[in-house]
Amino acid sequence: MNWLSDNVNQLALLGAAAILILTIGVAAKYFKQIKEGKSEGVLKEENWDGIGEYKNNSPIGWSLAFIGTIIWGVWYWLVGYPLNAYSQIGEYNEEVAAHAAKFESKWANPTKEDLLGMGEGVFLVQCSPCHGIDGTGIEGKAQDLTRRLLKKEVLDVINRGSEALGNPNGQFGYQLGMMPPGLLSGADAEAVAEYVANGFKGNDKGAELFQTACASCHGPDGKGMNGMAPNLREYDDTIISKVLENGKHGIIGKMPSFKGRLTPVQQKAVATYIRSLSEGA
Repeated sequence: MNWLSDNVNQLALLGAAAILILTIGVAAKYFKQIKEGKSEGVLKEENWDGIGEYKNNSPIGWSLAFIGTIIWGVWYWLVGYPLNAYSQIGEYNEEVAAHAAKFESKWANPTKEDLLGMGEGVFLVQCSPCHGIDGTGIEGKAQDLTRRLLKKEVLDVINRGSEALGNPNGQFGYQLGMMPPGLLSGADAEAVAEYVANGFKGNDKGAELFQTACASCHGPDGKGMNGMAPNLREYDDTIISKVLENGKHGIIGKMPSFKGRLTPVQQKAVATYIRSLSEGA
């Protein structure tokens, strides 16, 4: 009988009882009037096709019920329900908040193995439909996550700058801001693109040009100087989080934003799992 402790249920029962009592009372009155009453009253002067109309005042009971219903409705709307009642949405929000707090507490300090396991689960559900179960991009349908960058992707950003990513905040809000287009061209751009796509190996000309034209933002090792610019060597936590939050428009196509769908620890787990794909490649 706990449902009786809720004031909304109590009000509903009280209202139902009042309606039942009024219905019985009114019905009894009219049954009595039918049996004992006589037609009487004063007719109005006007008539329609010989049919007259009595000069009747508004029924007192009806008037009181009408006014009482309005008063009760205003009270219920402003005071009775919103401030002291059960809310299904409120209960849902409380349950979600409690679950989120429990989740954050449980995974406050995850190990690498924990992150790999969680990341794999999230990847298979959220990422694999486009990137494939193995992360290779399903034959060019999406980004190949087993390697950081392809030569054509590096060339596209060199030629078009940060606009190649299709993000209004430049390179996802990195501190060094937008990368301008055309810093390199022709054979020089080809050499740097090949050097970066090859994992910063070989190609002495590309290595030299990278140090001259790119290292001031991306760092001499290409790792982005602790988040100042994108890490070109691997999918670090920063780039994965920024892509998940903002989406991405690359040379292949547009990736939607996953903002609000993954917690920070889930984003970190996805980044850890994606790095493991390239390590196993």
